[in-house]
Amino acid sequence: MKQRNEQDAPKLVSEFALEALLYEASLYPKPGLVDPKSCGAHADMNYSTFIDSSTALAPFLSEYVELGFDHDASPSILFEKVRALGQQAEAAMLRKTHGVNTHKGANFSFALLLSATGKIINDKQLQIPFTKQDTADVFNYVKQMTKGLLSKDFSGLAHKKHLSYGEKLYLEHGIVGIRGEAELGYPSLNDSALPFLREHYKRDQRMLFLILLLHLMAMVEDSNLINRGGIAAWQTVQKQAAELLQTLSVNSSEKELEQALILFDQQLIEENLSPGGSADLIALSFFFCRLEGLF
Repeated sequence: MKQRNEQDAPKLVSEFALEALLYEASLYPKPGLVDPKSCGAHADMNYSTFIDSSTALAPFLSEYVELGFDHDASPSILFEKVRALGQQAEAAMLRKTHGVNTHKGANFSFALLLSATGKIINDKQLQIPFTKQDTADVFNYVKQMTKGLLSKDFSGLAHKKHLSYGEKLYLEHGIVGIRGEAELGYPSLNDSALPFLREHYKRDQRMLFLILLLHLMAMVEDSNLINRGGIAAWQTVQKQAAELLQTLSVNSSEKELEQALILFDQQLIEENLSPGGSADLIALSFFFCRLEGLF
């Protein structure tokens, strides 16, 4: 990849983020999820809805990077700025999709990670592609941005009359969702997804990300699955994904992998289950792979 100076980097970073959203939507076949050939377990959205949603978020992706790039105060202040902008982005997304929530979780994570990326680029005068350490610095900065987020957002829940589903999950089961992932610096990406992709990036890209999706489904705390089917259904899907990984790998044939995932998709559609949290992490993984020049 051609080396660019730090002044060009913010534009390139936001382009990578938009590519990541479009890549995740285009990846096929994804169990329970929307792709070009299936609506998954979603009666209210399809592939076109995700394209519309991505285009609505595109200008905000650039703004997230610029917010971080221009930021010279504390990480917590950047978080407040980004959260306010993220709410505007979410509203724009919902207008474009006529109220359908396609990218709420992805928008939250990209807001954090893109602003942190912009901040790290400016502070370290970085060029693209990133090194593994540059990426780790982004995750560390997100940890600083979100320090205490769970305790702040979930304080006083026991006395709150009307709880969101996420608040109920936290109160009843200790499920921390994407907030917890962010406050820990995205360990599912930093410790699992990205090491896997760095090791195997020379393999077929589509096959690689489909196997990664199964890895994520087997390990992450997916509040989308829990929301639709409850704790037991989420744990069952985790177990099934892990069992598939015992027979499938990056060395499997394309036909073998496709057939297994199409069957899994049909099952999750029947059970109205969608691993949307894992899908968001696929997009984020692709983004960092582009940032590091792996693809």
